[in-house]
Amino acid sequence: MKIVYSDQKSGRTAQAELSSDMAAVVLNKRIGEEIDGAVIGLSGYTLKITGGSDKSGFPMHNSVQGTAKHSIMKKESDSGKNKGKYRRKTVTGSMISEEIEQVNAVITKYGDKPIDEVFPKKEKEKAQEEQKQ
Repeated sequence: MKIVYSDQKSGRTAQAELSSDMAAVVLNKRIGEEIDGAVIGLSGYTLKITGGSDKSGFPMHNSVQGTAKHSIMKKESDSGKNKGKYRRKTVTGSMISEEIEQVNAVITKYGDKPIDEVFPKKEKEKAQEEQKQ
């Protein structure tokens, strides 16, 4: 199971792989609940679950209780050509189970670790910084 966490202030994202014993802490949590960042090595941080997707690629949806897949009517758009149109979409429930492959979360409470250590720079970003200098 992967957890993708982001910082709304800086706009950065990163992901971490959860081992099976760490994933047990996240199981049976719902969208909107908060978890301790120590699960992914961010002690002092608090993460809020915002969504995710299962092994088949179906997204989690807050209106569906439990872990089962359902077809729901979702609004396509609030404006434009498809304004007012609804489409039937298959989604999975709002509770995290073993079927969930990816969990999305945002940082709500910051810890002692500086934000640059939390979001390590990728090789592409490093190369761009070197070119600027």
